[in-house]
Amino acid sequence: MDKIQKIKGFADLFPPDSTVFSFIEETARQVFSRYGYKELRVPVLERTELFCRSIGEETDVVQKEMYTFPDRKGRSLTLRPEATAGVMRALVEDGRASEGLAKYFAYGPMFRYERPQKGRMRQFHQIDVEAVGSPDALLDAEVLLMLDQYLRALGLTNLVIELNSLGCKACRPVFLDTLREFLKGMHKEQLCEDCMRRKLSNPLRVLDCKVPQCKEFTADAPKITDHLCPDCADHFAAVRRVLDGANLTYTLNPRLVRGLDYYVRTTFEIVSGDIGSQSSVAGGGRYDGLVHSIGGPDVPGVGFACGMERLALLIDKKAEPAPDFALVVLDATGLERGLLLAQELRAAGFAGEAPYAAKSAKSQMRAADKSGAAFCLVLGSDELAAGTVVVKNMRAGGQETVSQDLLPAHLRARLVAGQED
Repeated sequence: MDKIQKIKGFADLFPPDSTVFSFIEETARQVFSRYGYKELRVPVLERTELFCRSIGEETDVVQKEMYTFPDRKGRSLTLRPEATAGVMRALVEDGRASEGLAKYFAYGPMFRYERPQKGRMRQFHQIDVEAVGSPDALLDAEVLLMLDQYLRALGLTNLVIELNSLGCKACRPVFLDTLREFLKGMHKEQLCEDCMRRKLSNPLRVLDCKVPQCKEFTADAPKITDHLCPDCADHFAAVRRVLDGANLTYTLNPRLVRGLDYYVRTTFEIVSGDIGSQSSVAGGGRYDGLVHSIGGPDVPGVGFACGMERLALLIDKKAEPAPDFALVVLDATGLERGLLLAQELRAAGFAGEAPYAAKSAKSQMRAADKSGAAFCLVLGSDELAAGTVVVKNMRAGGQETVSQDLLPAHLRARLVAGQED
């Protein structure tokens, strides 16, 4: 019978990769909680309409990349391609979107049908942060400062913050008309097939195209920052003043539009110089009309998402922590006592393994050495009778016979002494 293999674009994560993902998640909890954010968990499956209304019908995500299918009642469902829409739906449905400033973070798998490549899989994972209820530029700046703190806490360097403003519903239409006029005369020798379609229906996305010929022929395209209304210009200036005051270095990128339609005003991306062409590790911005577009109150919001696979590429993979003990049982009649002794040690905070079946002393000692355990605990017939255990120090050398009752205190003292050495 043929073995069943994983689906293309989906990955199994064993240590040390799973350990890195746990580190990314735990660091998020630590950093974001200092800024008042609370953890939220939302479903991976949503009604397709949610993403059509929030992300935008004309985006590549909706048109080409979503995993969409009918359920048994014919309702169209989609595996979430990004996190923000689902978080907004949850806040609206629970009534939290209209209760003042709501600050949440979430993490988990997302799904997009793309060509699998380094740092980009069809099932990928994101850390997501959302702050809903305030239109203030200072919140935008704080979100960026928090993101910078988070990436620093992960130990990441060689990162660049790219910053832009996308204007608002008052000034962006004027810019879009200007941009359409610029793109009107371009033909298929200058723009890719997608951009030929986008240049009228969604011209902003032409600026985000990565095809070299599109970037070349739109190099002189009008800049949205030259068309900001006074309110948007003031908002963007306030964000930059705070970042400058915090000595946070950034680069202005007038072509930065992100890939989703709900962004307005502040938008940003964090790119790395260490992972090749797929260089973006985090991105986000303000989305003041998003909550209203999915049937909620007309409240503002700002947030970002980090690609965990991209972050993992930049984090040194650490070896699994070595166990504190490995138990060797020389007398088969002592297997049950050995298991209970190991359980007592684990309850006291130690990590280690005990055998479940009789094996030779040689194979058990070999396994204990391979495990990297700090101590090998030997339980033979004499130790069983006396209520003791032989403690072999696998790092400093030497061995001692210790009462089983005193074993937790003995190991703790030796571990502390070893750390001081």
